[in-house]
Amino acid sequence: MKQKTGHIDLWIFLSVLALMMFSVGVVYSASVSISGVRHGGDYNFLVRNHTIRVVLGVAALFVGMFVNYHFYKHISKYLLLAALLLLGYTLVGGTVVKGAQRWVSLGPVSFQPSEFAKFALVMHLAVLLDHKQKYIHEFRDSFLPLVIWIMAVVGLVFLQPNFSTGAILLAISFMVLFVGRVKIMHLAGVAAAGLPLILVYAVSASYRWQRIMSYFTDDGGSTAQNFQVTQAVIGLGSGGIFGVGMGMSKQRELFLPESYTDFIFAIVGEEYGFVGAVLILALFAVIMIRGMKIAKRATDDLGRFLAVGITCTITVYAVINAGVTTGLLPTTGLPMPLLSYGGTTIIFTAYALGVLLNISMFTRIRPRDIIVREEEHGPKVGELYQ
Repeated sequence: MKQKTGHIDLWIFLSVLALMMFSVGVVYSASVSISGVRHGGDYNFLVRNHTIRVVLGVAALFVGMFVNYHFYKHISKYLLLAALLLLGYTLVGGTVVKGAQRWVSLGPVSFQPSEFAKFALVMHLAVLLDHKQKYIHEFRDSFLPLVIWIMAVVGLVFLQPNFSTGAILLAISFMVLFVGRVKIMHLAGVAAAGLPLILVYAVSASYRWQRIMSYFTDDGGSTAQNFQVTQAVIGLGSGGIFGVGMGMSKQRELFLPESYTDFIFAIVGEEYGFVGAVLILALFAVIMIRGMKIAKRATDDLGRFLAVGITCTITVYAVINAGVTTGLLPTTGLPMPLLSYGGTTIIFTAYALGVLLNISMFTRIRPRDIIVREEEHGPKVGELYQ
């Protein structure tokens, strides 16, 4: 007989590499002025660190690509438990940055446990959904354990406090549960019960309330939130159709806060124009479309649920970041995947995309034939030797 196996999805692979390679140039342009000011005239400090992380991200992409995704059936629970422990430690021993306790420092290495937790959660949900398919409509034995895991992760992220990341994790988790065939009435019931609590929490802190209100008011950029968005929109508008040219950004000259992190998409639009911004979004669209195609053609439920979870995570983050930068959404503080400066985000995202590429190997998107030794069969039932 012949067994069908597949190559990796080259469209996703090339799109991911293109985004990561492009990020080195755009991070350098966006960070050169800030790097010189903050690091004693070392204009290359930030881009040097970013380049190292991109190299590590490429390595993580290949590692994720060559680890059989069925292996996560055995370790997903332990990965999520480790994520919960790190999130818990963050609340008592984490590093406070800009008023939020979101970072953990292990010697010279600092990272955000929430970046690890979001993919660990998606992975474990996919494993549990695959395991519980025979009784997926039961509330106590199937749906409730899933919700407990989700609430544990989201609750710890909320306490950092990091409302935007927690809310996005909750939305992505519900997407995975929906694809995982859980009962719609269970989803609707939890959403109806939890939404008022989330809204109350959203407005419970003054800075979150100000951020929400600033979205609905035009104060000329006088508040910190509106100032960032105003400067980002100025940068996008200055780029026009084809941009002002690589390395020619004006907004990077200390006008746009977080120009190399959360608002790096504005620098892309300024230097490379509307065309460049659309091309970046097109690469994310390729990842989304091909990721969903991988999910559709996955050979088992685990691959299907895992592919949907990873694809939704990358796509949602990219869409929200672009929406914030263009002023269409309230300021959230979420990075642009694979493009923004940062270590943990790039490495974990690249590894997750490597897992997605591994799933693609088991689909028939681009099949090749592997000749397997023909098995000798005896007579069929009811067949007589002549």
